[in-house]
This record gives sequence, C-alpha cells and structure tokens, in this order.
Amino acid sequence: MNKAIQKGKGYPDLTVLEKRNNFGGLFVEIKPEGTKLYKQNGEPATPHIAEQLAYLLELRKRGYCIAFGVGFDNVKTIIDKYLKSEL
Repeated sequence: MNKAIQKGKGYPDLTVLEKRNNFGGLFVEIKPEGTKLYKQNGEPATPHIAEQLAYLLELRKRGYCIAFGVGFDNVKTIIDKYLKSEL
C-alpha cells in the first residue's frame, strides 16, 4: 500500500507529519542494521542510496527534517529526538 501512494523512486519509508523546530515534518529512510551508507570517500555506498539521498535532500530544501535510520534502535532514537525537538 505504501508503494502505491509514493511519488516516484526514492520516497522515504517513514513520514512523521508533526511540526517541530521550524520543520514541517520528518522523513526517514530506513535501512537494515549494519547497512553501510557511504564509501570511505564520502560518496553514497550504492546508486540506490544515492537516489534516496537525492530525494531526501530535495525534501530538506522544502523545509523537512530528513534522516537515514540504520536499524530499529537508530530509527527510534531519530523519532524520539525529533519529537522532543532535539534535531
């Protein structure tokens, strides 16, 4: 169902539409525990991650808080910090 409402490739996995700290909401791209997001030179680890990063950065330009969340604990921390206005 989520795929049916997404607008194109790269749309983040999780959306929190709660305004905090001048952000219009939070978008999180969720990755499994242990996922490597970047190469040593700072480039995205895969073309797919590069595509997702580009989408996230466009959302950031529009006033949203963005993040990659790697593993359950990291995603939970991101959400908690956002809702406490710590991001």
